[in-house]
Amino acid sequence: MSKTTEQIEISERRSAHNYHPLPIVIHEAHGAWVTDVEGKRYLDFLSGYSSLNFGHGNEKIIEAAQEQLRNLTLTSRAFYHDQFARFAAGLGDLTGKDMILPMNTGAEAVETAIKVSRKWGYEVKGVAAEQANIIVMEDNFHGRTTTIVSFSTDPDARTNFGPYTPGFKIVKYGSAEAIREAIDANTVAVLVEPIQGEAGVLVPPDGYLTQVREICTENNVLMIADEIQSGLGRTGKTFACDHEGVVPDIYVLGKALGGGVVPVSAIAADAGVLGVIKPGQHGSTFGGNPLACAVGNAVIDILNTGEFQERATRLGVILHERLATLVGKGVVTVRGRGLWAGVDIDPSLASGRQISEALMARGVLAKDTHGSTIRLAPPIVISEEDLLWAVDRLAETIESFQ
Repeated sequence: MSKTTEQIEISERRSAHNYHPLPIVIHEAHGAWVTDVEGKRYLDFLSGYSSLNFGHGNEKIIEAAQEQLRNLTLTSRAFYHDQFARFAAGLGDLTGKDMILPMNTGAEAVETAIKVSRKWGYEVKGVAAEQANIIVMEDNFHGRTTTIVSFSTDPDARTNFGPYTPGFKIVKYGSAEAIREAIDANTVAVLVEPIQGEAGVLVPPDGYLTQVREICTENNVLMIADEIQSGLGRTGKTFACDHEGVVPDIYVLGKALGGGVVPVSAIAADAGVLGVIKPGQHGSTFGGNPLACAVGNAVIDILNTGEFQERATRLGVILHERLATLVGKGVVTVRGRGLWAGVDIDPSLASGRQISEALMARGVLAKDTHGSTIRLAPPIVISEEDLLWAVDRLAETIESFQ
C-alpha cells in the first residue's frame, strides 16, 4: 500500500467527512509549488482559499513567526504584549480605521461583525431591543457557525442544523434595489462579499458596491464588507472594495492575514462603531496572541509595499486573457478579478470534481464548487511561466473530456 493510500484511508476512517479532499497527501511546499508524500510536485492553484496569497513558506512571514516562537506565543488578552500595539495600529492604518478587534478564524470575525453591528444598532442608532435585522445576500458564504448557516442559501451548509438564528433578511446579490427595498427602521447592517468566492467567484455589476455604500449612508446602516477571501492583494488591490473606491464601515478580514502560518482574523472599524464593545462583552483567548500579531505585522509590511497588489493586477490580466480563449471550448464562462477566477465547465462535458481530479493528474491543484465550476487562485508569488503552464494543463484537461 502506498503512503498516499494508507494516509487517505486512515484519514477517512478516523475523521469526520466534513470535506471531500482531492486524493493527494501533501508533505511540503514552497512558493507556488507543493510536494506530496510520494515526491511528486504540483502547482498550487487554490492557495488555501486565498490564505496563501503570499506563497507557501514566505521568508519574511516565516522569519517573523520563528523569532516570535522563541520569545512569546500566548498571554491571552488578560495582559498586553509587545506585538499587539503594532498590529492594532498597522492594521488600522492599512484599513484606514480607528480600531480593530482581533480574532482567529474568518467565521469568528464575521460573528464579531454581527455582534458589533447589533450592539451599535441598539446603543447608537436606537433600534428597539431584540428587533435588529441585518441584510445578507443569496449564495453568500461567511462560514459555518450556527448563526452564519442560519442565513445561508446553500442546502449543504444549512440543512438539519436548526433551529436557526433570526434577524436576517436575504436579498439577491448584485441588486442594490433589493437592498433598498429590504431596509427598514430596524436594519442595522448590510453584510456583503465584494466578490462571492464560494459561489464561484461571482463579481457583482459595476457600481454595485458604490450603490450599497450610498444606500447604507442614506439609511444610517452599517456596510460590512467580508474581505476574507477577496482582500489583502488577491484581486489586485489591497481590498476588493478599492476597485470602486468604496470604504465600508466594517472590514472583515482573515485567511491571508495569517500568511498561511497561523489563523488570524479581525474586524476593523472606526471608534464610533467598535467603541460599543466593553470589557467582558466579546473576546477570544487566542485572538490577538503574540504569534498571530507577529505574523500579521509581517503581512501588513508586505502589503504596504504595494508589490503584491501590482503583481496580482499584472498576472491577473494574463490569467484572464488566457482563460478567455477556452470559452466555447468546453468552458461556458469565466469570471473573476486579479489572480482569482471562477471557470464554469460545460456540465455535459464533465463535473468540476472530474476536471479537478484530472487536472491534479497533470500536476495542478484546483478545487470545484457548485457542480461544474472550478476556482482558480494561485499564490500571488507565482511566476508568469508557471501561470501559463497551469492554464495550458487546464486546456489539455478539458480537451481530454471532449
